[in-house]
Amino acid sequence: MTTFVDRVVLHLQAGDGGHGCVSIHREKFKPFGGPDGGNGGHGGSVRLVVDPQVHTLLDFHFRPHVKAPSGNGGAGSNRDGANGGDLVLTVPNGTVVLDQDGTVLADLVGAGTTFEAARGGRGGRGNASLASSRRKAPGFAELGEPGEHLDVVLELKSVADVGLVGFPSAGKSSLISVISAAKPKIADYPFTTLVPNLGVVRVDSHTFTVADVPGLIPGAASGKGLGLEFLRHIERCAVLVHVVDTATLELDRDPLADIDALEAELSEYGGLADRPRLVALNKIDVPDGRDLAEMVRPDLEARGFRVFEISTATREGLKELTFAMAQLVEENRAATPIIEPTRIVIRPTAVDDAGFTIEAESDGSYTVRGSRPERWVRQTNFDNDEAVGYLADRLARLGVEEKLAKAGAQPGDLVRIGEREFDWQPTLYAGAEFVPNVRGADQRLEEKSTRANAAERLAARKARRQRPADELGTETSADADAAAEDVDDAE
Repeated sequence: MTTFVDRVVLHLQAGDGGHGCVSIHREKFKPFGGPDGGNGGHGGSVRLVVDPQVHTLLDFHFRPHVKAPSGNGGAGSNRDGANGGDLVLTVPNGTVVLDQDGTVLADLVGAGTTFEAARGGRGGRGNASLASSRRKAPGFAELGEPGEHLDVVLELKSVADVGLVGFPSAGKSSLISVISAAKPKIADYPFTTLVPNLGVVRVDSHTFTVADVPGLIPGAASGKGLGLEFLRHIERCAVLVHVVDTATLELDRDPLADIDALEAELSEYGGLADRPRLVALNKIDVPDGRDLAEMVRPDLEARGFRVFEISTATREGLKELTFAMAQLVEENRAATPIIEPTRIVIRPTAVDDAGFTIEAESDGSYTVRGSRPERWVRQTNFDNDEAVGYLADRLARLGVEEKLAKAGAQPGDLVRIGEREFDWQPTLYAGAEFVPNVRGADQRLEEKSTRANAAERLAARKARRQRPADELGTETSADADAAAEDVDDAE
């Protein structure tokens, strides 16, 4: 049995960037040929693309977890890692992308429309790219940036020109089956239609699509029945057709009451007041139905509705109804402006925009927010002191330390950048053109210790072994006298 899915929660994971490489070029007669570590490749992004051949979100219902390939790491000899390919997901026309809070991120309408849902991480730079005139052989490389990880909600809103609305068993499925090639399920019990059905109708030279949604009942806009779940499928319809059952056996229902109830639900749902309406009084092949249709037609026309008496069983009145649909659809298309392709808007950064902000928290800590410092922190290997010192220099050149001081930060205060926390210790050398003396180390980060290092211990050991000259001379004369006394005793 065919399954229709129009709402899914998608877990997206973009690819991570590859790590940069730390390498030194070595060859015969060149023991230190300079850095040659390559850059890591960029991670793949997750993109949603509208495909006219896709009509449901069923694939995502069974496979909601999506992950794009990651970039490869760099290698020696200036070899860059390969980029991870973008993962393209095809979605139906009319798909709306929302975040977990219900905020609309994108409305995908039109074949080929593309939305980058999750961006891949940047690849880390190798030590060859980090080399400069002062830092000739960096002993570190940047880490690859993690790809974006987020959950989005995909909702499908059918893109149709005409929407059929009505109570259950009013004959909507029968109507769409006789005016188009659609084959919906038809039975003699309520709520036979559980999913929207789309059909293509051709009238002379006019072609338009018709959507049949599950039956509405009073309270549908507030969640009763199936109406709330499928009302969104008529949001994009240019014309609404009320399909009314004139041969119903329910004593408390009549065409006027049915239309009033339907209009109340559409009004409560909102956004559909400006759509032109047509009224199709169905089942006039039943004698009682024809009599009731003739009785209520003047009242409906007095309200401003265009009324058509039809029968899906005998196909009476269908030609007039379809021509009226085509006329309204063509009028709407003529009045609707042509959708232009999305233009790329370039907004340069303001002159006084530092690219980051500093917020003082209630607990006495400070939070640095900004895409650049947060990305730098993510790409720093904190197990390498030289990489940490390089990060401190970059933050100082960006003005982070200066703004922290102006914000009232004191040495030892907690500073938070992204997911990292630091005890702020401003240094006079941060941001300057500092030249490290040992690869992979930074003497600015060395902790002062009272314990002597290896060189100091070796010098002290040598000093203990070498006696002063005066002590050496005194000991020599004493030994000579003792030797003379031994000779006299022997004689």
